[in-house]
Amino acid sequence: MDDFVRNKLTEWDLQKWMDKFEDEEITQESLYELNDELIDKLIPKVGPRLTFKQKLKQLKEEQNINQETVNLSVQEQKEAPDIDQVLASTSDKGKRRFEHPDESSKLQPPAKRQRSSQPRPYLEAIVLSDVKNIMKFVHARLHEKDKLSAFLKKKIRDLETDKRELVGVFGKTGAGKSSLINAIIEEKNLLPSGSVSACTSVMIKVEANMQGSNYEADIEFITPEEWKDELWSSHQFIGDNEDCEMDVDNDYHDISEKFSALYGEEWKGKSFEDLMDGKYFREIPEFPQSRRKILSCESAEELSAECVKYTRSDSKQGEGNEGKKWFWPLVKCVTVRLPNNPFLQHVTLVDLPGNGDRNKCRDQMWKGIVGDCSTVWIVTEINRATSEKEAWEILDSVSSLIGNGGECQQIHFICTKSDLLDDSDDLSSADFHDLLTERNVQAKDAIKIEFNKQSKIKKHFTDDTFKVFTVSSKEFLKENYLSPEDTEITKLQRFLQDLNDCHSETVNYVKGAHGILSLIQGANSRGVNSKKGEVCEELEINMSLQLDNVRKEMEDAYTALKKCLDDGVEKSKRSYGEKLKNFLYDGKNGGAFYNLPKCVVENGGIYKPKKGKPINLNMKLASCLIDSIGAEFRKTFPNEVTCGAFNGVIKTFSLDIDSLIEKYQNAELQLRFLKTEEENIKARLSRIIQKQKKNVYSSLTETIENIMEEGYKKALAFTGEGTLYNMRETIENHMHSKKDMFEQAKNTMLEKLHDLMVYVLETLEKTMKESIGLSFKAGECLLPDVSTELEMVKKYYDQLVGTPDDEISLTL
Repeated sequence: MDDFVRNKLTEWDLQKWMDKFEDEEITQESLYELNDELIDKLIPKVGPRLTFKQKLKQLKEEQNINQETVNLSVQEQKEAPDIDQVLASTSDKGKRRFEHPDESSKLQPPAKRQRSSQPRPYLEAIVLSDVKNIMKFVHARLHEKDKLSAFLKKKIRDLETDKRELVGVFGKTGAGKSSLINAIIEEKNLLPSGSVSACTSVMIKVEANMQGSNYEADIEFITPEEWKDELWSSHQFIGDNEDCEMDVDNDYHDISEKFSALYGEEWKGKSFEDLMDGKYFREIPEFPQSRRKILSCESAEELSAECVKYTRSDSKQGEGNEGKKWFWPLVKCVTVRLPNNPFLQHVTLVDLPGNGDRNKCRDQMWKGIVGDCSTVWIVTEINRATSEKEAWEILDSVSSLIGNGGECQQIHFICTKSDLLDDSDDLSSADFHDLLTERNVQAKDAIKIEFNKQSKIKKHFTDDTFKVFTVSSKEFLKENYLSPEDTEITKLQRFLQDLNDCHSETVNYVKGAHGILSLIQGANSRGVNSKKGEVCEELEINMSLQLDNVRKEMEDAYTALKKCLDDGVEKSKRSYGEKLKNFLYDGKNGGAFYNLPKCVVENGGIYKPKKGKPINLNMKLASCLIDSIGAEFRKTFPNEVTCGAFNGVIKTFSLDIDSLIEKYQNAELQLRFLKTEEENIKARLSRIIQKQKKNVYSSLTETIENIMEEGYKKALAFTGEGTLYNMRETIENHMHSKKDMFEQAKNTMLEKLHDLMVYVLETLEKTMKESIGLSFKAGECLLPDVSTELEMVKKYYDQLVGTPDDEISLTL
């Protein structure tokens, strides 16, 4: 079973049947060939089988639509010049073009091509379609009777990868996030705003629909078990704090708002078991069945109206909304997909709550998404940009998660409503424009000064990574006083387009295809036979030397981080008592711990109020360890793409193939493939390191949290008179009995770091050894002649990697 089938079964909520598909070796190709008899054997249960058949039918229909779209595009290109004409050749030499992926198909010469005026994304889509068809044709002609053929088929399947960039959008309700996103993606009516108030607990992803022409929403619910747990903990909170003063009012209001949205006023006085009755979920049968709900509409406005009950609450309660249900309390995430959007081809915008969520599954997803963001947008109104605490508190609270614990490379502080200016009624348009421009420049300077005061954020990010934008969504649409460029919406659009171009699916696919075809054609030639041993020997010597360099840099990084952690352990042992005392006893009437003891301990030492900074005892206890490795960890695992982990040693790994090509010209094709393989494995390992380093970094806090969990559970058991005293005593005693936790946290982190180092070295060596061996040491095997396909793909490749973005113009 390949990744395509695995992903489809996951998407269709049929993970239970994966083992059966794995046993029967169902691949993407064979999936489309399944008949009713075979499906019955794979999925014997009626319900899931019907779901699978329906989904497979839709998938086949989408494939047919996509193929018709490609064919239509090709036909249009005969009338309007395009990239498969344009990227075809730079000479008058004719070539043949791929038509059908079967053995008897022939490649026919195209008509004469001219300079294309189509935008690059459109042209690249045609190239990608052409090259994918070529590789399907080649894949079908390869058998799996020998190691090299099986290896090549796998490499062709592995070409289907797509790295998406995540842009996290933070900001308080009313800051203009929805209007900003709508303006940037040029969909005025997509995300609702105005009289509909935001629900801060639902994450909303906005991305391109690459499979169809409709506007779609994929709604993922929390599980019934998770909702039951939330009902129970909320009832406990309300019961424990009936006679309390304090901050509980905000939390009670939050609970009341959530329950009233779903149940109306019926929830009051009912047990949490009663509130799990199926009658409350009849309108959303997907929730009790733990399935996703898919909405599909022909317009953005129609989808927005359908989605609103799953993402927001109407602020005009009581005005015709009596009895109306809002389902956002049950929603974990909504993914909105738009057709034909050039800004989101490889980018996902994520509207995020600032402090995560009290619901554990939503909070876990929130942490994962925030940690995966390559860019973070902090959105606030321009007239409150420097004085508004919430925007800076959000950035402060996520700084560690997006810095050393994440992948963030840039922070954009976006000031909305920049078209608003006090006392502007009597100004001429020119004077208004000048004053607005001057005010916006002053706002940017003030925000940059404020950024430099944020000590915690500055530990993770430099001035170069922080940019300020003053935007006006309203002016972008109306252009009363400002040009589109002056609104700075177009600057953010160009930024998104740059992110798309950084991960061009076309470039990566064509580069990989060129390497694979080079190996096939090289294996068919006999000119290198006498030199195979000599070439392999030089490659293996180069590889051994390069692996030694990688190993040394990794060991140096390990030693440096261990030294930092040793220092952090000693500081933690000296300071934890004071930190614990401050947390348990400081503040009015005992501080936060007096106010919300149950909330803190039942959530594993963490409390997230609706407003203000979250309280995290685990993070406080781990702070010395975290601070001790901050600079060294950032040096070892920089988020900047240009730097590379372990002092850039993975990025600089090289078998010196260019020099070998000059020396062994008869082996050029095989060596070209190896160069592609080298680039691919380096890129793949860089992505893996970027993901795994987050696990290494977070292990410090997670270890502390796991060790403290037993103490929290004991403290939670107390009730009645003396509860506060007993809870304090229990946590203090537990902490004193587990003071070796800092040493355990250090060892856990070093173990994870060591495992990552071993994996990288072994994967690098194994991959390149296998590729070298099959390129030069494979026995006799029957491979198809791909000289024509190689010529075609090489011309595509040369143009894609060698032509500036605005100069794609090949002619025949």
